[in-house]
Amino acid sequence: MKFKQAICFLTIIFLISITVTVFSQDAEIVEPIDHFGFKPGTDRELITYEELIDYLNILDENSEKLKMIEIGKSPFGKPIYICFVSSPENIANLDELKTINRSLMLDTEIPDQEREEIIEKGKVFVLATLSMHSKEVGPSQSAPLIAYDLITTSEINKLTWLDDVVYMMVPCHNPDGMDMIVEHYKKYKDTKYEGSSMPGVYHKYVGHDNNRDFVTLTQTDTKAIASIYNLEWFPQVMVEKHQMGSRGVRYFVPPPHDPIAENIDAGIWNWIGIFGSNMITDMTKDGLAGVSQHYLFDEYWPGSTGTCQWKNVIGMLTEAASVQVAKPIYIEPNELTVRGKGLSEYKKSVNMPLPWEGGWWRLGDIIDYEVSSTMSILKTASNHRTEILEFINDLCRREVEKGKTEAPYYYVMPLNQNDQGELVGIVNLLKEHGINVYQLNHDLIISNVIYGSGDIVVPMAQPFRPFIKEVLEDQEFPLRHYTPDGEIIKPYDVTSWSLPLHRGVQCIEINIRSTELENSLTEITDSFNLNKEEIEYNAIILPANNNESYRAAFMAMGLGLKVFRLADDVITDEKEFKKGSFYIERSDKLNNILQTLTVSPVFLKSGFDYKLNEINMPRIGLTESWFHDMDAGWTRYVLDEYHIPFTILRPADFETTDLKDNFDIVIFPNVSKNVLMDGKYKSGSTYYISSYPPEYTKGMGEIGMEKLMEFLDGGGIIVSWGRSTQLFDTNLKIKHSEDDNEEFKLPFKSITNELKEAGLYCPGPLIKVNIKQNHPLTYGLEKDAGILFKGSQVFSTSIPKFDMDRRVIAVFPEKDILLSGYCENEKKLANKTAMVWLKKGKGQIVLMGFSPQFRASTQGTYKLLFNSILLESIK
Repeated sequence: MKFKQAICFLTIIFLISITVTVFSQDAEIVEPIDHFGFKPGTDRELITYEELIDYLNILDENSEKLKMIEIGKSPFGKPIYICFVSSPENIANLDELKTINRSLMLDTEIPDQEREEIIEKGKVFVLATLSMHSKEVGPSQSAPLIAYDLITTSEINKLTWLDDVVYMMVPCHNPDGMDMIVEHYKKYKDTKYEGSSMPGVYHKYVGHDNNRDFVTLTQTDTKAIASIYNLEWFPQVMVEKHQMGSRGVRYFVPPPHDPIAENIDAGIWNWIGIFGSNMITDMTKDGLAGVSQHYLFDEYWPGSTGTCQWKNVIGMLTEAASVQVAKPIYIEPNELTVRGKGLSEYKKSVNMPLPWEGGWWRLGDIIDYEVSSTMSILKTASNHRTEILEFINDLCRREVEKGKTEAPYYYVMPLNQNDQGELVGIVNLLKEHGINVYQLNHDLIISNVIYGSGDIVVPMAQPFRPFIKEVLEDQEFPLRHYTPDGEIIKPYDVTSWSLPLHRGVQCIEINIRSTELENSLTEITDSFNLNKEEIEYNAIILPANNNESYRAAFMAMGLGLKVFRLADDVITDEKEFKKGSFYIERSDKLNNILQTLTVSPVFLKSGFDYKLNEINMPRIGLTESWFHDMDAGWTRYVLDEYHIPFTILRPADFETTDLKDNFDIVIFPNVSKNVLMDGKYKSGSTYYISSYPPEYTKGMGEIGMEKLMEFLDGGGIIVSWGRSTQLFDTNLKIKHSEDDNEEFKLPFKSITNELKEAGLYCPGPLIKVNIKQNHPLTYGLEKDAGILFKGSQVFSTSIPKFDMDRRVIAVFPEKDILLSGYCENEKKLANKTAMVWLKKGKGQIVLMGFSPQFRASTQGTYKLLFNSILLESIK
């Protein structure tokens, strides 16, 4: 009896000590409301990125359940973190669990006994990326509450989740944009413009389009996030947290609507459905109305964080209805509306079983939905821990087996390409995506085709087979209809992303298996490079067909070196040099540039006695409106990457800027004529007032346009593409003096509207154009190219009058127009003009009906932009 009493006494003492220890630890963990001075989600209150990270670092210092790890930098240099939340044991064993994740995701040959053991030890890693679109503030503002709840909870069910699951929270996907948005909101707080749109893009370059960068991986924040599932941690589950418009459903959870990607395994879609069904059930149980699924958002195109689905991750999206940043809004019941996919009426339905009835909608409401959905995901991951880990390795095995037994078996990219630098770029990009890439180590013949030593081979027998196939094949849109033979379900975004086609690289699909080929491969383990150092040389030729030749030429000019272009094609005993290639003489500065190349230039060891034209760096004005001008942002990115200096011109600047004295070239990216001229949106004949503060809504106006025409008249060059070309499709006027106004119409017009009325529909396919050869605008381009075409502008030309002229630079072919993606009635484009050069006096205008640098993903047409920049003035 005394023994039992002693045991009981010791047990009580032990429990008291545990309680005291936990209480002591929790006492050091300050609640968000005490740390920030308000509870995140409070009306009209926001925390900055630095405040968010500071708080999470305090939690890291005071809790064994949370660990912060830096994974990269934002474009402006802010650190990006993963915040790991789990049980103390799991946090202490992260390295071992990381190794288990890698094995389950990539290893097809784990012995059965070992597999059972590591699955028993393994945990489900749930990756959540928050607020990549910075005006969608709710997810990041909820992060402190979620973290605090999980590390201080005493609820048995949540403790169980943390035993089974490692929650990987990226507190903010876009740190730069988060601070921009918060700063703008606070600037206008307590004014009539509180909750207004932030002028410019909430990112160094691309704004909302950071969610379109997960194939091309151009931005540093994108690279950091993608490396989590491509190369480093290999989570099994991912959720991307967003917000949407204010007047529809309150929250979207998976599964998505059709169409879905056909290369992704059915099991991924099934698991997405399980997580989504549990979310809507749990959120409804929590009293949260207006939750929908199978609505609006499809999962057909890669480009978002959801691209992880092609890497065998159970990837999901949630979307919350927005407020005016942090300012509450009141919504009348009859203002609630839905559209399109999944819901045709705002009524109770299987896709929204508990409609929200309207009323006040607050940031705090968004956060309640974020917390509830997150907890549901963790619960589902915990409940299905073993099944999910088994599924991931089963899927790895299944995809590798498909690669061995189903066509295609390999993709081959010949070493000899028109632009070898873009071949190098694809190889290194695929490796960044976690793909194994090889080279042939000797010549061989397959199906009567000779493949050469050094050719690039990507075998399909890899765990990430779905991604390989998705980005190396031509896209064929999975056509789905709302009713049999009825209206099609239109794609959410673009319909083409084939890396070889977009970059102008030849890629061959091999549909028979060859053991000889498989035994002739050498893996590329390091960064791929075709640049070979040369010690003895006098000068170099940089071929015009390589994009990186332009980068080197712009770098050289920026360093003050003399740069020349070949005036004619040159054929010597050993080499053939195309017109427009670059010639630079040796110097120490040039040697530094050569080290940045991925493809060797042609080294000249003796004199070069051919005609050369010296070129100089032009002074560039790049027009960028304040209206979240993403295409201009992408243009800035490309210009920076190619070392091309520029000055930003806002539309209002045209009225006060002497363009003739300050610029040689003015560039207008793809933006509405009405935004440029009037600072307003327009649909049909109706103008719409924007949500920007008035100081950011001034357009060029008549005086600004007058200044632009003076610039043209003085020999200036204008480069314009997409919707901005409409600026010049009207009667124009040059004011020579008070009494001398010259009115003229350039010899072209847009025929876009009539083609659309005739049934043309182009949701971002890759379309073939024939390129005019031996023209200064097309140096380095082959006779055919692919353009990413969203039906923006198509032109017709006419016989010019007076001192005007025109040349058609790119024309849609007679047949075989569609290269990749989806287009309706593309035959309407046959023989129509896609790009035209115009002359007025000494002025020149280059018009393109497409963006030549679309989202930094169409390297095959970059040279049209670079050659436009290097266009010689008319003397």
